[in-house]
Amino acid sequence: MKIAGAPISWGVCEVPGWGYQMSPERVLQEMKDMGLTATEFGPQGWLPIEPEARAKAVSQFDLQPVGSFFLAIMHDPDYDPIPDVKKELEAFKVAGGSYLVLAADSGQDGYDDRPVLDETGWTTLFNNLSRIRSVCEEAGVKACIHPHWGTMVQNVDEVERVLDNSTVGLCLDTGHLAAGGADVVALTQKYADRVDIVHAKDVHKEMTDKLLPGELTWSEGVKGGMFAPIGEGDIDFPAIVKALNEAGFDGYYVLEQDIMLDEEPPADGGPRANAQKSFEALSALA
Repeated sequence: MKIAGAPISWGVCEVPGWGYQMSPERVLQEMKDMGLTATEFGPQGWLPIEPEARAKAVSQFDLQPVGSFFLAIMHDPDYDPIPDVKKELEAFKVAGGSYLVLAADSGQDGYDDRPVLDETGWTTLFNNLSRIRSVCEEAGVKACIHPHWGTMVQNVDEVERVLDNSTVGLCLDTGHLAAGGADVVALTQKYADRVDIVHAKDVHKEMTDKLLPGELTWSEGVKGGMFAPIGEGDIDFPAIVKALNEAGFDGYYVLEQDIMLDEEPPADGGPRANAQKSFEALSALA
């Protein structure tokens, strides 16, 4: 089992005003100290944009770059996402990375609201997914769709529409799929052969169940502890790992526990403790 870290488990996020943002030096050092050997790049601008500087920032901690979570506006006929994708792929050439994990950006700040797609929007999204996938293939990178709360691919019916009408791979984000109303185990079993990478999140279902009815916003849920270390929430990871093993999955499991921080955590505590719990729980399933 290949397990990587994600900066969001240390509260590092692309959303303006999300919370205190820890430095790459501390986060990557703590990943290394935990025993992780790989990481995603984190939000745009957290690591250097310049390719050589980004490569150095990761390699000095002996971490293998997995790829990048990448917000792309794909539903707007008047917006072309390809130039931004190509710019990111330039960094991949130098810094490494195999996966461009695409979230269908709503064009709004944050994840607490989003517009609703019409048929033109869906057609545009499918066309752009195909275009991005082709550009990534030319660079030796896999582009996969990341269902994500507050984006244009959020609810389970939207996820299935994308998978049933395209050939794009899936980033199986267990937490976001649960938030969007999916039976995560059933969806994994149905689409196991489409999974390129896993974002492994555990959740407290009594909280994620409040998202679709509008009883809770995403940011309220994160602040309230909606995400848990793996094994302490309601996601059936043994069943998910079993389904993926049976399908021959050999990609990364990326540890993610979305949190918000108010300040720099103490040197002997903070997010690392929960990340360590998740790492050990997931490793035990190998």
